[in-house]
Order: sequence, then C-alpha cells, then structure tokens
Amino acid sequence: MSAHQNIKIAVIGCGMWGRNIARICARLGVLHYVVDSSSEKAAEFAQNFSTHAAVFPTVCADKNIHGVMISASAQVHEQLAVEALGAGKHVFVEKPMSLHLASAKSMNRAAIKANRQLMIGHLIRYHPAFIELLAQVKGGAVGKLRHIQANRLAMGRIRNTESALFDLCPHDLSLILALTGSLPTSVTCHGAAHITPGIIDVLSTGLGFAGGVSAGMTTSWINPIKEHRLIVTGQTGSLMFDDTKPWPEKLTLFSDHITQAGELFVVERANPVHLPVKENEPLKEEVSAFIKVCQTGEPALTDGKEGVAVQTVMEQMTGCLQQLNET
Repeated sequence: MSAHQNIKIAVIGCGMWGRNIARICARLGVLHYVVDSSSEKAAEFAQNFSTHAAVFPTVCADKNIHGVMISASAQVHEQLAVEALGAGKHVFVEKPMSLHLASAKSMNRAAIKANRQLMIGHLIRYHPAFIELLAQVKGGAVGKLRHIQANRLAMGRIRNTESALFDLCPHDLSLILALTGSLPTSVTCHGAAHITPGIIDVLSTGLGFAGGVSAGMTTSWINPIKEHRLIVTGQTGSLMFDDTKPWPEKLTLFSDHITQAGELFVVERANPVHLPVKENEPLKEEVSAFIKVCQTGEPALTDGKEGVAVQTVMEQMTGCLQQLNET
C-alpha cells in the first residue's frame, strides 16, 4: 500500500518525459489521471499505467485531485497552469517554465492568488549529488566561492520548436542560482544555429555576480561526447559533479592551493577524493517533493519564485542573443 495513498495526481502531456513522470507517479501510487491532446496517447498511457484517461476540464473539476503535473509543450504551460491553479490544484510545470518572462510571472501570480503552490521541474536540484555538493559548499569545503562552470553537451535530442537555451540551460541556471543565492549582475551570451535556421543549438554564456563570483555555461545539442558536469571552484579547492560517472564517482573534491612566491605562483595539488552520495533516482526525488507539496502546501525548492528567477536570466540571455543577431 502506498504511503501517499491519500494524494491523487493528474499528469498532463503523454510525450517522452510525460511517460517518465507517469511511471514514477504510478510507482508511488498517486497517479489518477493522464491527459493528452491525443486521446489515443492518453488511452495508451492509461492502459500502461493502470489509470484513467481524461480531458483537462475533468481534471480541474475533480475536487479529489490534489496536484497536476504538466509536461506538455512550453507554449501551453501558462494556460494550463493558470487554469489548474484557479481550480485549486497545486501545479508542477516541467522545464522550461515558459518561453517568456511575462508568462512565468503570470503563473507565479496565479499561484499566489489561488494560495496554491507552483513547482518547476528543475530536476537536477533534487539530484543527491548536487544536494551534497551544495551542502559541502555551504559548509566551507572549498572556501569562498570564485567560479562555477557548467557544461551540458550531447549529440541530440535536437528540437525545432525551442532552442538549446530553453531545453538545456534551465537546469544549470537553477544550480548556479542556488549556489550564488542571487541573480547575476551581468550576462553575456553567444550562440549559433547549425541544424535549424534560427534555432540555437550551441551556446556559450558568461555570468557575473556581486562579490566577484563568475559562472560559465557551455551548452550544445551537437557534441559527439556527452558531458553533464558542474565544477564549483573556491579559494581552497573545487568540487566536481559529473553525472556521467557511476554513483561512487559522481562527486569529487579537489583540494588545490595556489600561493604566490615572488613573481611566480605555486600550485599544490592533493589527490582527488570521491565523496559519498546516496544513490536515489533524481526524478523519483522530484516527484516525491511534489507529493510533499500536495500534502503540506509548503513550497518546493524549485517554487514559482525560483522559476521566475531562472526565467529572468533566460530572458536576459535571449535579449543578448537578439542584440548579437541585429549587429
């Protein structure tokens, strides 16, 4: 019997990622409805996950539904989220929260007005390795923060409806903002569209923060080697979260010291240390966090406010790219 048996959730969107969300919801015993613009897809999901296919108005009208998890096209996130929030449901929105800052703010306002929680699918915030990395940084493991480097590269999944900025950057922006605790004071961005004209598939971003902290993001859909790596460098060392490594090697501490000797700098390096990380599926952790939101009404780590912060930086990046295209 599920520990969450009193919670009922509807999954909206029966695509590739919607399937993953529905799978976890079904495993945790909270899946009650699946909805898709294609009734055939909804029926297939309902059969595969032993649940009910429905239409969105039915979900909104059903007072037994506590939460709605939206994994539809980003273009319809605002419409679906605002309607579900207005119907008294807690709402999870898969990343990207939106394609425009105004839309993200609209969703957050709707959540506040309805006195319901809005949670954004910034999945890696719930990854046990990142949670441990953040705890290590806050605990002073690498000293005062200096630079954050996030690389998210792979070959595919190439899209023609939204750019790599919206597909990949929300993840790393969420991590960077969690580490710095503030919005950047400067944003620079360069991108190129090699596969589909106007749809950026390679992106390089630089962020500056108060106190001299810097961050960089390298993002690509067309890299032959998969790289999901976050390196956080401080005054006394660095932490590396490499999600392509096996669990015992996902989080590594480098204790490197740089000291000045006259006109030269001396680098002292110690052997890297793999830090223990509890092995848990990040998506299960994320869905469990949304279930807790539905149970308690308390905000998640990636609530509407956090989503708007990430969207704010993405809007600045979009503006930067547009200025470059105009010159």
